[in-house]
Amino acid sequence: MTDEYIIQLFFARSDKALEAVAARYGDTMYRISHNILQNEQDAKECVNDAYLALWNAIPPARPNPLCAFACRVCRNISLTRYKHDRAAKRDRRGDVSFEELSDLISSESTPDREWTAMEMTRAINEYLGGLDSVNLYVFMRRYWFGDAVSDIARTTRLSEAAVYLRLDRMKKALAKHLKKRGIW
Repeated sequence: MTDEYIIQLFFARSDKALEAVAARYGDTMYRISHNILQNEQDAKECVNDAYLALWNAIPPARPNPLCAFACRVCRNISLTRYKHDRAAKRDRRGDVSFEELSDLISSESTPDREWTAMEMTRAINEYLGGLDSVNLYVFMRRYWFGDAVSDIARTTRLSEAAVYLRLDRMKKALAKHLKKRGIW
């Protein structure tokens, strides 16, 4: 079933749209959520919340690609849940991959934050577009999906040290790229 067909099902308000999203992208959405929350039940709840959010967003949205849209919705819901659940507990286990980029991506509030965020997005996308497929995979699995370095090493058949080295080099190159663009 293609993304376009699934979106047509959403526009027709067919229940089969959610079944199709679950069949096609549910495992990926669950993995993203579980990597952030480290809790099976919470991850399942966030994925279900993401299905509802997709139902409410489509229509009028017509996302292309649907996978990226669904994963972003699920990731944002999971991050919100993570922040809420950990606010009082100060449990920092899941923060590691996010903190690795924290010195590059500031969350401070400024009057022109929206413009800065758009420029940051463009610059990061430009940087990612220049990476080879292995480095792009390593970067995305670590910083978007929140995968552990050991898991990335296993799937890429690299040593953990090689993955850490690649991540460090990419982080430094990204910082250089952002400085060159006047963003960081």
